[in-house]
Amino acid sequence: MVERNGKRKTREQLSKRRIPKLGYYFIVIDTKETEQNYMIGLRESIPKELQGKLVIKVCKAKTVELVNEALNMASLQPQYGEPWIVFDRDRVKGFNQIISLAKEKGINVGWSNPCIEIWFSAYFGAMPAYQDSVSCCGGFEESYLKITGQNYQKSDVEIYSKLCRFGDEKQAFVIAKQKLQENQRNGRTAPSQMCPATTVFALVEEIKNKIERRLFTS
Repeated sequence: MVERNGKRKTREQLSKRRIPKLGYYFIVIDTKETEQNYMIGLRESIPKELQGKLVIKVCKAKTVELVNEALNMASLQPQYGEPWIVFDRDRVKGFNQIISLAKEKGINVGWSNPCIEIWFSAYFGAMPAYQDSVSCCGGFEESYLKITGQNYQKSDVEIYSKLCRFGDEKQAFVIAKQKLQENQRNGRTAPSQMCPATTVFALVEEIKNKIERRLFTS
């Protein structure tokens, strides 16, 4: 590549320009290893030089404490301009209240109703109308075995890469958005009423889009 002054840029200079911009993200999840493995897989899927900008914190307290944990970390590490909490409805008490409190405090929320497997299902082209986590997990297990030829394990550390390999992430974004809109059209506005639904896609799509748009540094 030649600059306007006629000088050719070195390979090192070109390499430096091709590092995408990505703000710092702080993602707080509860002790469920499924969400943890998925998020770690997401982090490992992005360029190595950017992986340090996605910090994943496993909070061993109750789900309601995720908001406080995110607030504490945001105050200690102000560079993490994108704090998120990620959790399922499952049997969580005060599900709507936790989400409302997080938004009020400036914390983004990636929630799934009834569980994160409903988001995983979107990778395979559908978000069936499961009304509880047991049926949702069971239905996803069947789809996963049929499509991948493997048994689904919640402890699978490669779950993110497998979903991307056997499924379609961009189509999953579309499906998740459509389900949210469908719930809203039907008058369901509270997250606990919006089933099946998820907002985890918003976090994943935001990160992936920032990288794919190749927002180069100068």
